[in-house]
Amino acid sequence: MHDQRIAVLGAGNMGRALVRGMLKAKWAKPENFVATTRRPETAAALAKETGIEAHTDNLKAAAAADVLVLAVKPQILPALLLELSGALKPGQLVISIAAGVSTASIEAALPGASVVRSMPNLPVHVDAGATAYCFGRNARREHGAVARAIFESVGIAVEVDEYLMDAVTGLSGTGPMYVFQIIEGLADAGVKVGLSRDVAMALTVQTVLGAAKMAQQSGEHPARLKDRVTSPGGTAITALHTMERGGLRAILIDAVEAATKRSEELGREAKGR
Repeated sequence: MHDQRIAVLGAGNMGRALVRGMLKAKWAKPENFVATTRRPETAAALAKETGIEAHTDNLKAAAAADVLVLAVKPQILPALLLELSGALKPGQLVISIAAGVSTASIEAALPGASVVRSMPNLPVHVDAGATAYCFGRNARREHGAVARAIFESVGIAVEVDEYLMDAVTGLSGTGPMYVFQIIEGLADAGVKVGLSRDVAMALTVQTVLGAAKMAQQSGEHPARLKDRVTSPGGTAITALHTMERGGLRAILIDAVEAATKRSEELGREAKGR
């Protein structure tokens, strides 16, 4: 249990998920949290749901906090940084989840802050998130430990070098969308071959969940697991031939590459504001 005061600025979907995860994991008590939202009614609803303090005043929340989580979109972050400029205490830990925005950009706007940049993904909502994080120039190992503990309350967390953060955004940050597309496509395929929508969806979701769990728990390379399904002359090798002909892997690689480049663009756009 931590007694640090944590402020989540911009408690939208991701920010609220982090608050819920930390509370569920008993990482800190409700009285150690404060969150801000754009609308008073949203803040009131969050306070009622979680028991934490919530309002719309970013400066007030920041002033009383040991740890700031900047949970806003990259397009909004420059305005928030401008609002906070000059208001932070030296060494105050700032954790950003804004895609594409470098630690250097945040440090320039908030001199003296200890910055950790992160990229969580949507499954933090179900405590199954994948988060990568990196250190800014002033951040120390103990700051990384705090960030890691926060994100491990809603999934897994890994440390990477900052130059890889755009790649993380393209892969795991955007990754749930790829999987949702695959799930929808497989369920549609099930309907096409005669299954009801409910049955097709149930079988698809469990199949994806089960395959991911096998990959996670077995530690085997996906190619070896694939080989365990593809018996000679069977249905799986026939389906694999179709996917290879359609270029499924190339499409996924292209998608991750495109998302990575867009993350880089978002960082440049935010820096130019």
